[in-house]
Amino acid sequence: MAKPEIEERIKLGITHGDINGISYEVIIKTLSNPRILEICTPIIYGSSKVASYHKKTLDIQDFNLNLVKNAELAIHKRTNIINVTDKEVKIDLGQSTEVAGQLALQALQAAVEDLKNKHIQVLVTAPINKKNIQSQNFSFPGHTEYLAKAFDAPDHLMLMVSNNIRVGVITGHVPLKDVSSLITEKIILSKLNVLNTSLTRDFGINRPRIAILGLNPHCGDKGVTGTEDNEIIIPAINKAKEKGILAFGPYSADGFFGSSSFTHFDAILAMYHDQGLIPFKCLAFDSGVNFTAGLSIIRTSPAHGTAYAIAGKNEASPESFREAIYMALDIYRNRKNYKETSSNPLKMTVHDEERPGSEPKIIM
Repeated sequence: MAKPEIEERIKLGITHGDINGISYEVIIKTLSNPRILEICTPIIYGSSKVASYHKKTLDIQDFNLNLVKNAELAIHKRTNIINVTDKEVKIDLGQSTEVAGQLALQALQAAVEDLKNKHIQVLVTAPINKKNIQSQNFSFPGHTEYLAKAFDAPDHLMLMVSNNIRVGVITGHVPLKDVSSLITEKIILSKLNVLNTSLTRDFGINRPRIAILGLNPHCGDKGVTGTEDNEIIIPAINKAKEKGILAFGPYSADGFFGSSSFTHFDAILAMYHDQGLIPFKCLAFDSGVNFTAGLSIIRTSPAHGTAYAIAGKNEASPESFREAIYMALDIYRNRKNYKETSSNPLKMTVHDEERPGSEPKIIM
């Protein structure tokens, strides 16, 4: 008689982010739900004293932490915490401080080390302040770039996700004045490849359809408002199609989102940060998740920032953070299933029918 399979207990690392923002509030509110403890073993990289301060400030009674020295000692069905510092910490709610930046980096470094050593399987990062975290050991625009360097992933992509809305950004955290010079066929193809692979491996989508947004107003109006769409973006899309990627466009961003055309695609690739993130956050601010595609490890984060203005006021919604945890766990299982089916043809599933590769009818 075959032994029943024991469900894997996924160890989920959580970095505490900026201690003066809403990070601990959304972490505590999320992990207060017993259901989370049933599906993973959470390990916070932070400070038990800081966590206690926030718990008291928020007047949260029914929440306890299990202090451990390392991730290997974490106890299932408990919220575990590893102290990244034993020093007394000054907390200034709603303020950007040097100490907060240092502690955010210490937590991130400790979690990354455990990811590399496979002591945790997935990582959820609470929001950081991109200014106060800067130092000799952190000279990056944000988490995405730091993790890409740490895990040697030159081809990666910031992907914002909420239900079936997925928006990737080609140029990421760069000044707007530099965007056009960074848009090349090579980078478009690179990001398309990362996105296509992630949709298949991480989200389990067969032959995903990807929409590409144009760079200029109305995609350049045949050269009247810019030439990049015709000279760079369209050739890149054509080359992607030759490689079997179902890429379509370019589409003018205003009409594309205004007409709800995004619902016809599995993902959207925007040219620059605000082009993709403004409509995404208008559609899914509370539930949005930031996922770094293209990494060997799994990292998600809530779509919001430190929210200093409401820190300590018990007004922060944990929905985005909770969704970040669920997504990290889903992607872990999807990757495991993808690996198993890829290595064993007998386990491959048969799709009802192959998705058509023609472009959906878009009304702009």
